[in-house]
Amino acid sequence: MEALKPGLRGSAQLVVGEEHTAPRIGSGRVRVLATPVMINLFEAAALDAIERLLPPGHQSLGTILNVRHIAATPVGMRVTASAEVLGVEGRTIRLRVEARDEKELIGDGSHERVVVDVAKFDQRVQRKLAK
Repeated sequence: MEALKPGLRGSAQLVVGEEHTAPRIGSGRVRVLATPVMINLFEAAALDAIERLLPPGHQSLGTILNVRHIAATPVGMRVTASAEVLGVEGRTIRLRVEARDEKELIGDGSHERVVVDVAKFDQRVQRKLAK
């Protein structure tokens, strides 16, 4: 985890299709990029910034996401999300995220992820199912 440092960056992008719109996702009735899809792009950008640097058998999980969705993006337009590591404290990684379409900033915010040992995490999940 020593490789995780402030300044690391990642990105993710997509061209908005019908399957990415609010009516399809169930988050509204207007045919524009749905907020949950933008959030998914934020998480994908965060993963792009950090996952390759995690020790074998570990992954990061999103724990906090505070975002604004401030502009609509129509079907057919490309959206690019970016994430930048702001800090690493123990297993917690803090990031700044933003998304832009071909014209403007459409969303931004902060995101936290925690690094987990996948085998131990899976054991906790299985115990929860057994109760």
